[in-house]
Amino acid sequence: MKEDWKQQIDRLHADLVRRDDPVAWVNEADAVQASCRYPHIAVRGALFGIATQDSASGTGWRLQGPMADGSPQQARDGLNSKLWFRALEDTDDPAVRRELLKAVAVLERERADELEVLGVRYRVVRADEFARSGEDGLEPPRPTDPEPADRSWTGRHDPPSRDTGHVLDPGRADGLMAGALKLGLRAFAYAGARYPADVRRDSERAAATHPDIALLPVGFGIAERVGKGWRPCGSLMPTPHDARRLLHNALTDIWPRLYELGAAERARYARAAERFQAAGRDNELRAGDRLFRICRIERLVRWGPDGPEPPRPSDQAHDYAPMKIHPTMDEDGTVHHDR
Repeated sequence: MKEDWKQQIDRLHADLVRRDDPVAWVNEADAVQASCRYPHIAVRGALFGIATQDSASGTGWRLQGPMADGSPQQARDGLNSKLWFRALEDTDDPAVRRELLKAVAVLERERADELEVLGVRYRVVRADEFARSGEDGLEPPRPTDPEPADRSWTGRHDPPSRDTGHVLDPGRADGLMAGALKLGLRAFAYAGARYPADVRRDSERAAATHPDIALLPVGFGIAERVGKGWRPCGSLMPTPHDARRLLHNALTDIWPRLYELGAAERARYARAAERFQAAGRDNELRAGDRLFRICRIERLVRWGPDGPEPPRPSDQAHDYAPMKIHPTMDEDGTVHHDR
C-alpha cells in the first residue's frame, strides 16, 4: 500500500471537507448511523459478470452488463451469445465476423476466463455479495438511498441495471465511510465450517493476490425470515421501490401461478400486497406467517496488479461444461440451423 489506513482515511475526510457538499455530509451521517445499527457483514456468496478493457491503452475496466450470474460458466455463456449476435447483426465485414466467431468457438469448448477480440480484452470477473446485519436482521434501505421518479406499481417493469457501463476503480473516492469499508474488507476471507476447505484456501489467497477493493453500485433485494436467519428471494433491483414492486408482483401474480396456490392463500397474499402498496415506502411485509424485508445489498470486486479478480478454482469445481449455444454461422453471415 502506498498509504497506510490512517493516511487514506485522512485523505477521504479532507476531500469531503473541501467539497463542502451538504448532500454528501447527509449521506455520510446516514452511513455512520447504519454502521452502528448494522455492524456485521452477512456474506451471501459469489456473483460473476463480464468486464472489458481497451487492449491498446491497457487501462480502465468497465462492466458490460449486470454482475448477477451465479457461476463463471453463466457469464461465459452470456459473452458467447453477445459475440455471436454481434457477428450476426452488427457487421457486414467478413474479417470482423471471422474474429468474433473465432472467439465464440473458443467459448464453446473452453472455460476461458479471458479473451481478446478486436482490440478489446474481455474478462470473467468475480464479485462477493453481502449485506449489513444487526440485532433486528438485515439492513433495510437508508433514507438517503435514491428512489425512482416514477414510483408506480403497475405496467411494464424492467428497470435497467446500474451495473452496465460501471467503471471498476478501487481508487474511486466513494466517500469517507465507503473508504473505511473498503479498507476493512481488504483482509476479508471466508471462514467457518460451512465453507469447504478449498473455498477458504482460495479466499485467503485472494486477499493476498487481490488486496484492493472496488465497490459496485448498491442494489436492493427481497429476503424472507427463516428461523433465525434470512433467505434471499428474487433478483437484485436498482432502487428500493423497484424491489418493493417486485415483491408486490410476486405476491399478486408470480407466486400464485408458480406454486398453484389455493383461493384462500391467493386472497391472503393479495390483501398483504394491497396493504404494502398503500403504505408506499414500507420495507417489511407480513403475509400470514411469512415475513419479508426489502434489504440493502452491497457487492465488492477484489483487485490486483492486473485488474479485477477472475473466478477462483473453487468457483469452477462444480460448474457445468462449455457447450455450443447457437447454430453455426459462416463468415458471410449465413446461419446453418442443421449444424
